[in-house]
Amino acid sequence: MNDDNQKDQKIEETPDVPGAHWYVVHTYSGHENKVALTLKQRIASEHLENKILDVLVPVQEKIEIKGGKKVNVKEKIFPGYILVKMVLDDISWLAVRTTQGVTSFVGMGNKPTPISDAEVQTIVKFTQTEAPMYKQVFMANDTVKIVDGPFADFIGKIDSVDEEKGKVRVLVSIFGRETPVELDFLQIKKI
Repeated sequence: MNDDNQKDQKIEETPDVPGAHWYVVHTYSGHENKVALTLKQRIASEHLENKILDVLVPVQEKIEIKGGKKVNVKEKIFPGYILVKMVLDDISWLAVRTTQGVTSFVGMGNKPTPISDAEVQTIVKFTQTEAPMYKQVFMANDTVKIVDGPFADFIGKIDSVDEEKGKVRVLVSIFGRETPVELDFLQIKKI
């Protein structure tokens, strides 16, 4: 399943069911959305709505440069993991554990360990940050070629990266001197 087709992940206000806690479930990497969808279908078909209350794949909006264009992508915060709010008993444990793509619960020994609601709220708040950040593609000391602007075709080395603004400071050799130039992510490409 493609991340772009995934609806925005928001924590739903689930009713306070006694004994319900959030658990971290380990999945095959890259299968998080598929596992979440399969588990939701299983909850509906096996009428487990009162035992398994919510399934969450924590993602965050990021901006990625693809083909010289800015593209919004949803990046998983914890690749290989999903969060499940459930009342843990033999039936709910078996339903989650035997869902295709699930490898295990996170916990001590064989016992799933719940995480606090405060931790889940922190994760959800992080997923709902206002402005999407740039996906880290450039790092200090990367050698890049400038592809746009007055310094096009110059080669330089990245001095610093401002992820929030999508800008880099590149040291370019002009007349034998290293000169810092601020550029947009779109104006450079890695060599």
